[in-house]
Amino acid sequence: MAELTAAHDLVQNLAQDVVAGKRRALARAITLIESQKPSHRAQAQDLLSALPKDRQAVRIGLSGTPGVGKSTFIEAFGMFLADQGLKLAVLAVDPSSARTGGSILGDKTRMDRLSRHPGAYIRPSPSQSHLGGVGRRTREATMLCEAAGFDVVLIETVGVGQSETMVAGMTDLFLLLMAPAGGDELQGVKRGIMEMADLILVNKADGDLMPAATRTCADYAGALRMLRKRPRDPQDFPKAMMVSALAETGLQAAWDDMQTLIQWRRDTGVWDAIRADQALGWMQEEVQSGLRAALETHPQAGAVLAQVQGDVRAGTLAPSTAAHRVLQAFAAGGAEFSDTENSPDSR
Repeated sequence: MAELTAAHDLVQNLAQDVVAGKRRALARAITLIESQKPSHRAQAQDLLSALPKDRQAVRIGLSGTPGVGKSTFIEAFGMFLADQGLKLAVLAVDPSSARTGGSILGDKTRMDRLSRHPGAYIRPSPSQSHLGGVGRRTREATMLCEAAGFDVVLIETVGVGQSETMVAGMTDLFLLLMAPAGGDELQGVKRGIMEMADLILVNKADGDLMPAATRTCADYAGALRMLRKRPRDPQDFPKAMMVSALAETGLQAAWDDMQTLIQWRRDTGVWDAIRADQALGWMQEEVQSGLRAALETHPQAGAVLAQVQGDVRAGTLAPSTAAHRVLQAFAAGGAEFSDTENSPDSR
């Protein structure tokens, strides 16, 4: 009992330090929520429950193929925001090795100026083989950054391509960074990540690449007009525009458009609707994750799974039939669920 009380007090003190804006406390808190230890998951739930619910930052997701200049853009854009007096948190998701599970986590070294700015905080995290370009606990990390008083939380995804749309389900704005000569109108019409973007930013629009950037921007603008207009967008959105992280041009125009879109969504109630849908989606994902965890540790279902695996590999049993047997054993055995894989509802 004394140990539980001490752990509770420790979490409460950590929550207070996070709300007070202490950087070390924020780093410790994110490390805690990213831990997969059952005892840490319980503490993470207590921590998130202790956070204030009235603090909201502008959540911005940023995706793009590797080499398009995401880190360079984030540093330039982050310096632009921080120099205006805004507090910026960058959650950079680094790909994890499928073999070893390790990650380089070198994003801070690529954002040297921004990492030294007093108004900015950069936290690299491993994807841990979590699909969708984001980490398993990116939502919780965002909540912690909001509680710490940051005005803008920018989530940089792994950068895996067309399927990387999960970040759009946890942010207020989704930016897609593209390179000059990266595709024509037909490329832009592809469903998936293209139709999720609120702004398409054609980077490296400078020097010898300016003509190519101009053509690429026009191509994507035409492609966006061909896509069906979304009811949550005002006139002229989504749109494509040119920026240069190297020359630091186009950043003010991009930020102005982001603010225009944010204000329109707030005035029309779309902002609250998007946040509500995201909270519901988060809950559903947590339920699915909890069911998977319960299935993996269920004794009856585990026994049936061990029996049918050999038959499936030998080709004597259809995979769908085997799966049905496992699920039947799971349902008949009376599943016991643990809350170690669940987290509190998003606000």
